[in-house]
Amino acid sequence: MPELPKLNRPMKLEHHKAHQAHGRMERRSFMMLLIVVSLLFLYLLKPFFSPVFWACVITILFYPLYQYLLKHWQRPNLAALTTLVVCILVGVGPTLFLLSSLVKESGELYQLIQSGQINPGEYLDKIRTGFPRVNSLLDRFGIDLSLVKEMLTKSAGTVSRWAASNTLTIGQNMLQFVVSLALMLYLLFFLLRDGPDLISLLIRALPLGDEREALLFKKFAEVTRATVKGNLVVAIIQGSLGGLIFFLLGIKGAVFWGVVMVILSLIPVVGASLIWGPVAIYLFAVGSWEKGLILTLFGAIIIGLVDNLLRPLLVGRDTKLPDYMVLLSTLGGFAIFGMNGFVIGPLVAVLFIAFWQIFILDFNTLPSERDEPDEFLE
Repeated sequence: MPELPKLNRPMKLEHHKAHQAHGRMERRSFMMLLIVVSLLFLYLLKPFFSPVFWACVITILFYPLYQYLLKHWQRPNLAALTTLVVCILVGVGPTLFLLSSLVKESGELYQLIQSGQINPGEYLDKIRTGFPRVNSLLDRFGIDLSLVKEMLTKSAGTVSRWAASNTLTIGQNMLQFVVSLALMLYLLFFLLRDGPDLISLLIRALPLGDEREALLFKKFAEVTRATVKGNLVVAIIQGSLGGLIFFLLGIKGAVFWGVVMVILSLIPVVGASLIWGPVAIYLFAVGSWEKGLILTLFGAIIIGLVDNLLRPLLVGRDTKLPDYMVLLSTLGGFAIFGMNGFVIGPLVAVLFIAFWQIFILDFNTLPSERDEPDEFLE
């Protein structure tokens, strides 16, 4: 009789192994379903990517204000609502004003093109006449100016016809913009109020290690804040300076071209020069040497100095990215994500570096070397 328990041990061991295998199968099945459901939920949010993304970005920018108000008022809803109002007054209001000015002046520009008062082909002829050597230079490269002139004239007509025939589409896009703006502001309120709880929940849920997750969220916030503040400050300053010099020189559509320069200034290095450069060439071509020289000097020295000094200072220093990495990541972000790319590009670059440096510190170094923190990850 005492031997019976020994005979049952293999059966219990097999039962235990079967129970473990069943548990592993349950966990794997659950993880597969969790990934599928998460991907399906992200797919559902795909149409709202921009408002959700910008709600997160603006939350990061204005969260210090929310913390300050919450500390003094001790009322989360009131502090979040007040911060939301400040966001509207500081960011949304001026942006809507600039967009309305852009739409108004672009409509007037289209009307001038359609009526023939503005003819890009004539501008090209004046440049051709003002710089005779350009003809031989272009001929050397096989470029036919008459063909370019015809293409510019047709393009201007196509744009004006498109603007006239797509009024309804423009209105629908404006409605979509208003809906996205309302959704962004709605999410912004809850992200301000419940942000720390959401971050804590994500840190608890993600299987990367709490210290690594907290570090990555910290880098995400730092890079987002530095990129948005740096790029937007530089773009607004360059666009404002460009619009101001256009206005002082009597160039039509100063507000329109200023807003366009704000948008183009988000691209490092070239930016606003894509607008003021051709205008300066045209001024030289028509004999306005004084205005052309003023615009060239102002653009190269003043506007260019803003980009060369402020952008690396505001963006590269806080993100700890080299200038060439900021340029490449920004251009790549624009190419893939559009206007959102000037934030997403540098953010992806920083997270790429952070992940690899965490990997090197945790998995590819000796234990004695792990006590030395990396400057980038501090």
